[in-house]
Amino acid sequence: MIIYVLRRIALLTITLLILAATSYWLVYIFPGDPVANLSGINYDIIEQISEIEAHYHADQDQLNQFIRYLELLWLGDWGVSFVSGESLFFEIRIYLPASLELGAYALTLSLIFGIPMGFIAGLNHNKSPDITIRTASLIGYSVPVSWFALSLVVLFSLQYTWFPISGRVSLLYDIPQETGFILYDILISDVKDKQEVIINALSHLVLPTISIAVVTCTIIMRTTRRLVISVMSSDYIQAAYAKGLTGRQVLLKHGLRNVLLPLMPHVVMQFTTLLTNAMIVETIFAWPGIGNWLIQAIYTQDYPAIRAGMLAVSGLVVMITVIADIIHMLIDPTRMYDKGVKN
Repeated sequence: MIIYVLRRIALLTITLLILAATSYWLVYIFPGDPVANLSGINYDIIEQISEIEAHYHADQDQLNQFIRYLELLWLGDWGVSFVSGESLFFEIRIYLPASLELGAYALTLSLIFGIPMGFIAGLNHNKSPDITIRTASLIGYSVPVSWFALSLVVLFSLQYTWFPISGRVSLLYDIPQETGFILYDILISDVKDKQEVIINALSHLVLPTISIAVVTCTIIMRTTRRLVISVMSSDYIQAAYAKGLTGRQVLLKHGLRNVLLPLMPHVVMQFTTLLTNAMIVETIFAWPGIGNWLIQAIYTQDYPAIRAGMLAVSGLVVMITVIADIIHMLIDPTRMYDKGVKN
């Protein structure tokens, strides 16, 4: 087990180094001066250019420059934005929680609907419920996220005005941003009528969450269905039936765990899908997350922000994937032996 964890940590470290090297390489690919792209400070407004170059070791060889780049990344010195002039590390800390919050709610919604529907389809293999659920999942997976999000806006925001069209909370409420997670910030704030403010924030969450969750829900649904069919047709399940156990007992005692454990890695992998779809949905709903921030950086050619944002998002995806894999191994240690890792 220790060897397995150490291998995953080593893999995480190497992957993060590769991502850091890629982001450093982008500095030389973007138009303009590399040090300006790295620092975010334009030379035409700087009197002491030599100090900036010395700060990034621009007068040394490439290896020492990259080592200095890694050191600055570790210290939180990611440069400043061309547009806002603010620290990129600070801006990412401001916008990233909004995307994580939206992604967490979308993933939760996907699990609530996807897993039960997958079980229903799998337990009724090739019957009417299975055919209906598979058809619905195919439609949900095929619909473009942007079109679906815009359709929700037109129908429920413009036509019926049931839900807000943009933002995280009404402009009538001034919520101090302590953590970046809007519901938690409301709870710890001293704003009046918290219940009303929370309802308002939830109403802003509904449409973006549904827009992102649809594709992920269909993937989880189809994966769960496939696992249920595989598990329920296995030999140990047939042996449980032969012992006289009812279908409910077999499912709860033998089927449920053996379906949910292999499902966990598939659920974690959907995090990348959520982040990709969030970049589209955040723009449509003016959701102040890292995706919307990155899109705006691309529009304004804010090269330091693009570099820092891509590094933050990709690094986060890699860390979550590796950590989830380790947790999955701790829950189900037999995976060690399946992969040939012994201690």
